[in-house]
Amino acid sequence: MATWDDVRRIALALPETSERPSRDLRQWRVKDKGFVWERPLRRADLEALGDDAPDGPTLGAHVEHLVAKEALLADDPTVYFTTPHFDGYPAILVRLDRIGLEDLQELIVEAWLARAPKRLAKTYVDTSL
Repeated sequence: MATWDDVRRIALALPETSERPSRDLRQWRVKDKGFVWERPLRRADLEALGDDAPDGPTLGAHVEHLVAKEALLADDPTVYFTTPHFDGYPAILVRLDRIGLEDLQELIVEAWLARAPKRLAKTYVDTSL
């Protein structure tokens, strides 16, 4: 089970990342582009999800493209989900209390790579992976 402290630790270990509150919610940014964020469900989300709506903490994360989003949704629907608000948008929602730390690490790094400037991402990949 992951926590917000785990998200913070993983995200802030990535180059040129900062944490910034927005509307009293946490978000992590690379070069002023958000890549993961705290995303509580809104009334429209709850209505759309019905009985499947999670009640724990929810993390939003950018993904590289819609194919990656669909792969995550198919891989583990008990962890990854979406709402109509994110239809057609390369981002996924994550039940933070159900994701393992290794998967969380991979998700955050992939989100960072999707949003970081190309040169910064290439330097990270060349030196870290």
